[in-house]
Amino acid sequence: MAVEKLNRQAVENVAGLAKLSLDDNQAEMMTEQLDKIFDLVTSLAEVDTDGVEPTYSPTQNQTVLREDVAVNANQTKQLLDNAPESEANLIKVPTIIDEGAEN
Repeated sequence: MAVEKLNRQAVENVAGLAKLSLDDNQAEMMTEQLDKIFDLVTSLAEVDTDGVEPTYSPTQNQTVLREDVAVNANQTKQLLDNAPESEANLIKVPTIIDEGAEN
C-alpha cells in the first residue's frame, strides 16, 4: 500500500490548528520526525497477525485489592500533635487567598 509522504505544509497546517508557532528549523525537524513515526506505523501494518490473540494487558496479573476493613480513625490528638499549628481541632495553614485584599 503506497503511503503519501508527510510534507512541511501539512505540519505547518496542523501546528497552526494547534495554535503552535514553529520557526523554520522546528518545522523542518518536526516534518522529519513525524515522517519517521508514520513510516514505523505503516511498517507495522505489514506484520501478519492472523491467529494472534489480542493483548489487552502486558501481563496476566490481576489487581489484588485488600479487604476493606474499618480501623480506629479516632486519632485526632495524634494527628494534631504532628501538625505545625492547630486551633479548635483543626490544622492551621497559611492563607492562600485573601478575600479582603483590594484588586
